[in-house]
Amino acid sequence: MTTTGEDRTGAGTGDRAGPWWWERRRGALLDGGLALASAVECAVEGVGFAGNAGLPTAVGIVFGALAGSVLLVRRMWPVAVVLVFIAVAPAQMGYLMGLVGLYTLAASEAPRRIIAALSGMAFAGVFIVWFVQATQSELRGDGAVGGGDAFAPFLASTMAIGLTAPPVLLGLYVGARRRLMESLRERADSLERELQLLAERAEERAEWARGEERTRIAREMHDVVAHRVSLMVVHAAALQAVARKDPEKAVKNAALVGDMGRQALTELREMLGVLRSGEGFSSMARTEPVPVPLAAVAAAAAAAASRAEDEAGEGPCLAELEVLVGQSAAAGMVVELSVEGEVRVYAAAVEQTAYRVVQEALTNVHKHAAGAKTHVRLAHRAAEIAMQVENGPPPEPGAAGAARLPSGGNGLLGMKERVAGLGGVFVSGPTDAGGFRVSAVIPAA
Repeated sequence: MTTTGEDRTGAGTGDRAGPWWWERRRGALLDGGLALASAVECAVEGVGFAGNAGLPTAVGIVFGALAGSVLLVRRMWPVAVVLVFIAVAPAQMGYLMGLVGLYTLAASEAPRRIIAALSGMAFAGVFIVWFVQATQSELRGDGAVGGGDAFAPFLASTMAIGLTAPPVLLGLYVGARRRLMESLRERADSLERELQLLAERAEERAEWARGEERTRIAREMHDVVAHRVSLMVVHAAALQAVARKDPEKAVKNAALVGDMGRQALTELREMLGVLRSGEGFSSMARTEPVPVPLAAVAAAAAAAASRAEDEAGEGPCLAELEVLVGQSAAAGMVVELSVEGEVRVYAAAVEQTAYRVVQEALTNVHKHAAGAKTHVRLAHRAAEIAMQVENGPPPEPGAAGAARLPSGGNGLLGMKERVAGLGGVFVSGPTDAGGFRVSAVIPAA
């Protein structure tokens, strides 16, 4: 089915579907009115045609009416309408049918060569008819037309151009405009689909980022609390054991427990303050609580985790491993630290990750193998830094749970995430001797 500009323009206006090949009822009414007008015109012109051809008047009227009514199928078969107009043009009838037919053909999706060929045929037919009519009038000398030999070609050319050029040009313009609007509509629909897809992807990325930030916050808070609280519990257990036998050592352990508790409490208070209020992240006065970005919470958690270990620097570093090992030794752990290779300074993220790995490994020894002998090894290599924390089995079967330290199972996962984030390798697992080993290798750059 071939559609025209009026048909597409009427789309989306709310008209109900039309009968047969019409998409809208309004299009059917329009074509019916044009066909009726064309049939009346051709029927009137058929009277003169019948007189010139020596036919009964009724035959001319019926012939004209049938020819004019062909305009009813202009949307479906515009080529047929133009061919009928060319056929009845010698009878000097069907001018309305020719105008509408040529417009419909030019506005349709028909190939340009067909439009050009039929338009040329219509032009030639109208030219010949009017040229012959003008010539015969001059020969008869009836005064209907006049003006010399040049008037007949001029009149024929004017009528041919006037009856063919305007409808063809208008149809080409309407068809091009319709195709442009369809192209723009398709591009708008495609853009809308792309925007929707981008919005869905952005939402997925935002959800992924929120999950990553939650994981990071959990990891940083674990680093803040787990090690210090574990040492507090170990010192408290030692304090309970030596309170009566060695009062001086008990006082020392009590002081350590108090210091660690205050540090942990201060860090937790800072992080909870960030979680509760967003005033520090906005320069404008607000009457409602401001949601705090997870990235800001994670940054505050990381800052709180590192503040206690290094008040002068930006975070924990490998130079503080001796202090970290000394804290575990003060809590009763038999621990040794060995360093291989030339000591040098690494990027802050590398040193902090290496420090956290050793810290969490020592915390796990306090939790699961209290009293076990532990070896901490640090190796400085050409392009990487390696660390290993290995402990033997606890001296007594029940020593592992003597301090009754809870375990959330997130320590090893957090270490693995930290190391993998820097492109390193993390391995952990039990040893043949019944202990446990944590190993990590981190690129130096």
